[in-house]
Amino acid sequence: MEYGSIEREIHVDAAPEVVFEVVSSPEHISQWWTDDAGFEATPGAVGELVWGDRAQVVPMTVVEADPPRRFSFRWCHADGDIDSAESLLVTFELTPAGAGTRIRLTETGFREMGWEAAKLEEWYRDHSTGWDTFVPRLGEYVARLVSAP
Repeated sequence: MEYGSIEREIHVDAAPEVVFEVVSSPEHISQWWTDDAGFEATPGAVGELVWGDRAQVVPMTVVEADPPRRFSFRWCHADGDIDSAESLLVTFELTPAGAGTRIRLTETGFREMGWEAAKLEEWYRDHSTGWDTFVPRLGEYVARLVSAP
């Protein structure tokens, strides 16, 4: 296995403008992925993603915010630098599809982290399993959001 990138794709019955808000604003992200988040959806903005009662706080930097098409950010754990190429890049590409939106998530940068093989494989599998959980949650959250009165 190459461990180069993780890609997931789903379709949701919501407009790209709605989906962009869900993937790019902390108040929505904390409903389907993290326990808390703090950042502005502006390129270059620095923030954080939080799990638990601040048990895990991960720094992040917004790379691209092009509503309603793309949102991307770099993130890494405490031993990395979010401003370097040695961080992971998460990109949400939103494409109109019928009455809804195709969401394509891509996470890249695993090989560039410089990890030894076992750590690379462990982190890749951990993130791959994570997105297998959180991308469907994203879809479920969008469905609840657009069906709410």
